[in-house]
Amino acid sequence: MFFDCRTLAERDRGINAAVEAVRLGELAVLPTDTVYGLAVDAFSSDAVASLLNAKGRGRHMPPPVLVGSRHTLDGLVYSLPAVANDLVEAFWPGALTLVVEHAPSLKWDLGDTDHTVAVRMPLHPVALEVLRETGPLAVSSANLTGQAAATTAEQARDQLGASVRVYLEAGRCGAASLPSTIVDVTGEVPRVLREGAIPTATLRTVAPTLLGANGESA
Repeated sequence: MFFDCRTLAERDRGINAAVEAVRLGELAVLPTDTVYGLAVDAFSSDAVASLLNAKGRGRHMPPPVLVGSRHTLDGLVYSLPAVANDLVEAFWPGALTLVVEHAPSLKWDLGDTDHTVAVRMPLHPVALEVLRETGPLAVSSANLTGQAAATTAEQARDQLGASVRVYLEAGRCGAASLPSTIVDVTGEVPRVLREGAIPTATLRTVAPTLLGANGESA
């Protein structure tokens, strides 16, 4: 099912359909502030396996998790370093993904994660509305592995086809269409794993000790 969320009636129907698809363990494509995402219930191992299969990925490439509020993060992590709190306060919702040590009590299977999870709160009203109803979603870019990330739901449909139950179209993503910047905060010093929409220099205004993607300091 394909819904154009740029119209109010289609938006409401599409969000309801996406929420229902997630609850049934099926796949949905959502707009975010970076690129379009392929989303499933983060706590359904079968659904996560379907996501990896749809993308042509193995368990060695576990998907990140999107959350709909800052407070949801507290329920997912083992502990959150002070620098991580500072980064969240400054850049969430937005294009910053944090790799954190997840709570051992969580009943999920995202793949071979080594007890960590990459978490982000997106800055997009459609994604946030879905997340408020579903809770945490395992979300990866809506494309086949090795292909260009989709910047519209139509592009995602061209790649993923019938493997996805619901597509939510909200127009082309941000002008740069860059992925999020990923920062690992599980070590003694935070480190950029991938520079994306938020430059390392901008992050260092909040986290001065941040190491760059090549291990360089400020």
